[in-house]
Parts: sequence; structure tokens; C-alpha cells
Amino acid sequence: MRILMITLSISSLFLTGSGFAADWPQWFGPNRDGISFETGVLKNWPDSGPAVLWRTPLGEGFSGIAIARGAAYTMFAEGKDEYAVCLDAATGEERWRVKTGSNFSDWQGGNGPRATPIIDKERAFFLGANGQLYALNVEGGETVWSHHLQTEYISDPPHWGFSTSPLIEGDLLIVEVGGSSGKSFIAFDKTTGNVAWASQDDAPSYASPIAITVSDVRQIVFFPASGLVGVAAKDGRFLWRYPWQTGPDVNAATPIFLPPDRLFISSGYGKGATVIQLISQNDQFVVKKVWFNRSMKNHFATSIHHEGHLYGFDNAILKCIAADTGQEQWRKRGFQKGSLIFADGLLIVLGEQGKLALVEATPEAYIEKASAQVLSPRCWTPPTLANGRLYLRNHNEMVCLDLSR
Repeated sequence: MRILMITLSISSLFLTGSGFAADWPQWFGPNRDGISFETGVLKNWPDSGPAVLWRTPLGEGFSGIAIARGAAYTMFAEGKDEYAVCLDAATGEERWRVKTGSNFSDWQGGNGPRATPIIDKERAFFLGANGQLYALNVEGGETVWSHHLQTEYISDPPHWGFSTSPLIEGDLLIVEVGGSSGKSFIAFDKTTGNVAWASQDDAPSYASPIAITVSDVRQIVFFPASGLVGVAAKDGRFLWRYPWQTGPDVNAATPIFLPPDRLFISSGYGKGATVIQLISQNDQFVVKKVWFNRSMKNHFATSIHHEGHLYGFDNAILKCIAADTGQEQWRKRGFQKGSLIFADGLLIVLGEQGKLALVEATPEAYIEKASAQVLSPRCWTPPTLANGRLYLRNHNEMVCLDLSR
């Protein structure tokens, strides 16, 4: 009995509020940091790459792929319409689709939805590129509740559409709405859709929020057009702010928490990167800049933090920099504007042109273990890893690869 209780206790450490560790139930993984708990990743590939388990056509869009309890969820556009879709994660067979609005059109970057759904027990939450927020039943896709951010909260969407992925914090669904009159950030009751709290007046950008705890204060960190903002998770009370404006208001990469009290942010358009420290003071926080430089300029792909180093794309160059100083450790071209996640001591890198690579997560040098061409361009959606399967998409199709050893 004692052994059983110890086993259960250890297992509980790998659970998040939105799914099991083997799943990938939200934007950028179980803990929203791009890190998978999986081990046994296949390190030796044939020239053609890992075995393809299935491929399926998929319409326009850059929405990430969430995996929960045997189902894959994402968004796409087809013709004039935008859809939320649920597929069988093992076979790629479509279970259901729900129209969520009209197709978002963008001649520069590409049409279709941007945000990644988040899955919580019996509900899946989707945010369309035009601001339609849906809570859908995971079994059949029935609408539980919905909101239209533009019409209900007078939100002015960013130039390239609503792109931030919703966050679940306890009983709340937290969204960067960008609404006026103190409705930039809104926490909805995830069961009813009622507004639990609203906060601030910041114009929206493209980065997804994260939840962190510093000095025993649970807080939500947003990265809107004005810069980093921290508010209390329970009621939206303002805690701190760090100005950071980028070119055409493009703060796109998700902030990275560096425990116990630091945050890393980066953006493109020549801006650069910084690490800040949060210092608790009189029920709020003082923000101290630790370092700033231009060695890492994340245009839109979020970096990975592992053992004191940050791995990410400085525009179109894959780099490793030291988290404590920002000093560059190595660089590698050839992926263009790619994306990456981490698993089993490895970086899983997907290049813009569809090149997939396994790279050792070490500051010593760029060490490539395997690579293959697995998709055609354009690949701007980060990989998803769940239960030994790697899920990738471009603007035309979705593919599932066997990455188990």
C-alpha cells in the first residue's frame, strides 16, 4: 500500500490542470513551455524520416495541435469558413467539425486561424482568428457557450488576427481579449462562460499568456503590444508592468518563466531579448532588468529553456544562448523561420520548408542526430509530441509520425 501511495504521489507531479503528461492538451505542451515529459524518442531515422502513421488533408491556418485522451484538436479554414476540428489521434479520421466563423484572410502571412485549442476534461476551447471564442463538448462538438470578442467587448483585433491561445487556470479560462474599458484580459468561468474578472486596457498582440508563481503569488503573465503585464490569477488585480513594444506591435513569442522569479521575452523587427526579475514589494512587484541584447530575436516562434540555456530562432537562425547572460553559445542556419520543442534531452526542430531534425540540447555545439524532409512549405506551427507520436502541419495537410523507439 505504501509503495502504491508513493507511486501515485510521483505520478501526480506530472499532471497539469488541463491533461495528463503523456498528452499535449494545449499551446506549447503540458506546462506551456514546449517541454515534453516523454522519453525513448527515436534517434536513428532512415533518410525518409520516421515512419508515417497517417496523413490527412487540412485546410488553411497555423493553429497548433492539442492531444487529449486519444483525440487531436486543431483549427483550419476551408473556402469562406473557419472550423474547429476533432480527429482520432491514432488514425487521423475526423470525428467532428464545427464552424466557428469566417475565414480570416491575410495576403502576407496566410489565411486561416492562428490560436491553439486547449482541452479540459469534457470541454475543448477554441479562439478563431476573428475573435469567436467557443467552448465545445469534446464528444460531439456541441456548443456549450460562446462569445464574440469584437462585438461583446469592443475588441480591436491585431493586424494578423487573434492569435493568442487561451489558458486554463483552475476554474477559469483566461483570454487576451484586447477589449476597451478595462477588458484587455478576461477570465471566463470555464463551465458557464460568465466573466469572472476583467483587467487592464492594453492593445492585443500575438503571444499566449502563462501562469506562474513568484513569492507565493499566483499570477497570469500577458505579453500584449505594450509589453509584459502581470495580474493576480484569482481576481485580475494589477501587479506589475514592463514596457516592451516591437515594430508593428508584434510581441508574438510566449514569455518563458525562469524559476524562481525571472522571465525571458524576445521579439523580432530588430528588438532583441531580455531577462527580467520580479521582486516582491508591498503587495506588488518591482521589475529589475537582468540583461538585454539582440542575440535572440524571436519573430514568432517561442524559445525553449533547458538547464540554464535558451534555444530558439533568432529570426531565421537557430541559436543557443546562456539564460543568465544572453551570451551566444552556437548558431545554425538552414531551417529559415522554424519552430522547436524539447523531449528526452533533444530539440525537435521543424524548419519553415518542412525539414525535421533532432538536435542535442547542449550548449557545447550544434549536434544533429537525425533529419529528414517530412512536409512541404509553409511550416510555421510548432510540433506536438504525445504518446510517442509526433504531429505536424503545414498549410495543406497534417501528418503523424512514429517517434517511439
